[in-house]
Amino acid sequence: MGKDENREETVDLFLRIGLDEKTANNTVANNKVTTNLKAVIHEAGVTDDGCSKAVGNLLYTVATKFPANALVHRPTLLEYIVSLKIKSPAQLEAAHTFLGRLGSENLQLNEFEEACGVGVEVSLEEIEHTASMVLEEKRDMILEMRYRTNVGELLGQIRATHPWADAKIVKEVIDKRLYGLLGERTAADNEKPVKKKKEKLPKEDVKVMAVQTPSVPPTEEELNPFTIFPGPEENIKVHTEIFFSDRPVLRVSNTKEILKKHLEETGGRVFTRFPPEPNGYLHIGHAKAMFVSFGLAKERGGCCYLRYDDTNPDAEKKEYIDHIQEIVRWMGWEPFKITHTSDYFEELYKLAVELIKKGHAYVDHQSAEEIKVSREHKRNSPWRDRPIEESLELFNDMKMGLIEENKATLRMKQDMQSDNFNMYDLIAYRIKFTPHPHAGDKWCIYPSYDYAHCIVDSLENITHSLCTLEFETRRASYYWLLDALSLYQPYVWEYSRLNITNTVMSKRKLNKLVTDKWVDGWDDPRLMTLAGLRRRGVSATAINTFIRGIGITRSDNSTIRLDRLEYHIREDLNKTAARQMVVLHPLKVVITNLDDKTILDLDAKKWPDAQTDDASAFYKASEHVDMLKIHGDVTLWFNLVPFTNVVYIERSDFRTKDSKDYYGLAPGKSILLRYAFPIKCTEVVYSDDGETIGEIRAEYDSSKNTKPKGVLHWVAQPSPGVDPLRVEVRLFDKLFLSENPAELEEFLTDLNPESKEVIPEAFAVPSLRDAAVGDKFQFERLGYFAVDPDSTPEKLVFNRTVTLRDSYSKGGNK
Repeated sequence: MGKDENREETVDLFLRIGLDEKTANNTVANNKVTTNLKAVIHEAGVTDDGCSKAVGNLLYTVATKFPANALVHRPTLLEYIVSLKIKSPAQLEAAHTFLGRLGSENLQLNEFEEACGVGVEVSLEEIEHTASMVLEEKRDMILEMRYRTNVGELLGQIRATHPWADAKIVKEVIDKRLYGLLGERTAADNEKPVKKKKEKLPKEDVKVMAVQTPSVPPTEEELNPFTIFPGPEENIKVHTEIFFSDRPVLRVSNTKEILKKHLEETGGRVFTRFPPEPNGYLHIGHAKAMFVSFGLAKERGGCCYLRYDDTNPDAEKKEYIDHIQEIVRWMGWEPFKITHTSDYFEELYKLAVELIKKGHAYVDHQSAEEIKVSREHKRNSPWRDRPIEESLELFNDMKMGLIEENKATLRMKQDMQSDNFNMYDLIAYRIKFTPHPHAGDKWCIYPSYDYAHCIVDSLENITHSLCTLEFETRRASYYWLLDALSLYQPYVWEYSRLNITNTVMSKRKLNKLVTDKWVDGWDDPRLMTLAGLRRRGVSATAINTFIRGIGITRSDNSTIRLDRLEYHIREDLNKTAARQMVVLHPLKVVITNLDDKTILDLDAKKWPDAQTDDASAFYKASEHVDMLKIHGDVTLWFNLVPFTNVVYIERSDFRTKDSKDYYGLAPGKSILLRYAFPIKCTEVVYSDDGETIGEIRAEYDSSKNTKPKGVLHWVAQPSPGVDPLRVEVRLFDKLFLSENPAELEEFLTDLNPESKEVIPEAFAVPSLRDAAVGDKFQFERLGYFAVDPDSTPEKLVFNRTVTLRDSYSKGGNK
């Protein structure tokens, strides 16, 4: 059946229970509500004949608001609704509250009926008597307010006495009584009341109040994002329903016996897992997955496995396996155990045999394309109903290598007519004559993700199986398989995946960028791989703080702006990166009134909030380089910022024509060299071409009486005739021009051609000479930088981590 026909049938079903056409169409647009409402209609037994509008509205409320922890009792509630024992929204609300508290425990009908007012009839005389008392009590107020009286408040008082009274009848009684008391409406009754204007406070008072207003305390979920997850002992409650086209609904929950055994084996602790596939380097999306799984285990005093989901030997490499283990620890997480899905290949094979014996799996000979087409058309495989013994024999042949690749698969016999595409007989095993990077060449059949993932979760006694929302539709298959094998069932919960602007997170796209050499490897600083971010100079602390800040939600299709991540990077580096001075495009400045043999000692702050009495907070100048020979201590290089008669400033900080809004150096103008002295440009010397500026000549004010507005960073010759330290600096920008390049058909056409700029000959202060790979600095006025692994003893290489400008907090998003 086509999509449009299916939709029309569903709308028609909803119209038969009394929903209006607009509500029916809006409901069909919401897959989750549609699935729930169809199941409710089916359970209520009104699929064919429909029901009254009043009953239909109650069924719709059940579909949207029934407590998930009490799904086992939903059929009972629906019997009460259809038989009109529960017939008002108030009764239904009371039923939901009662069942929500009860959960999956045994239902005592007498207590349930008492809580929901079943069988309680409120006569018209009782309602009228109570209404008379309420209106008499409010008489003066009603006479003053007339028809502007808050009728809802009167209704509430009567309903407090008669909670199961029909709200419509109560409203009619109140309207009749009000008319009897007030008579016909007048023109004045229909006038809108004049709103009183709020008195404006003086500006000074407003400011004081703004300062005195206490900030809103963070919510419990903001303080601890893991409070949303239930405890392991609660995994006996029904929390998921699986709907089938040909059998009863599967209400997912563990039996008391299975849960008791599980809790004995785990000691009641939380067990989670981080299960990456070793087919590439991890990216920042995996950082969120680590935070959720490792973080929950840590917060609850439990354990988290690092499990390699290594079911596809064609895509996996030892390089990726080693990288994952190393980067997980760099992110600050320590696995309880490191396991591989391939560790369980023997158990998985035996359970596959058991699945065949139970009639839940079969060997199929269709090609991949034929399987794809048959699933799209909901057609059974011609081998779906082959004898069990035949499938057992063929599966053994597959294992023994007697069948060629692509000539047979083992498929699970699920539900080809389901509304869920991931229940269309998924593949459990396929043949691959490829050695496995961990298991070697023992196996030539490999389990699929859909078959292995849930079983290994169960075998490892995982309490919380946490994954991103794109796996939500696989939840049905997950629980179907565990139920078919009578295995312990973990609690599954999906959260929104992390998407960031101006980048791609798909491993397939990342792989293409790397293998086709659009970038310089998996750790290219322009990529959002964790290795790339680390090489760029981003710390694990900044990444984890960013992840915690965005929270653990189920709101899908949300993309986080890159500047939000950059805000957290700056916040971290501002506390950890010492200040230094580097000039990217040097322009020579000769100070004509300073002797060429003089080297002055100057103090320069390493940290922005440094105290003047803290010696460690400054990088200090020295009189001459020979001090190093005297002291023999290379760490003194970190205190050398000499000021001599030759300094270098940024070429962009000089103009031949001055203007009011320009704070750089110009002929006849003074600026302040940071931590040093004011200088005034006295002459411009051009190169032989007559256009390029060769050098600037200036005079410095040793008394510092001049107070210029502009402040420039600079680097001086460390000693007469000796050039400053030469370093290479790499400036990085967004890798893609569009905010969401993944949506483009040809995402490579969106690559930013200016995403990387290499400056091979920048000048740096001498104190940077012995910087080590990974060291981080703030280059004044330029940004935060980190030492790159490409550095050599002859030449350091610095990557710009992030600029100094912060658009995120300035935009009010902090």
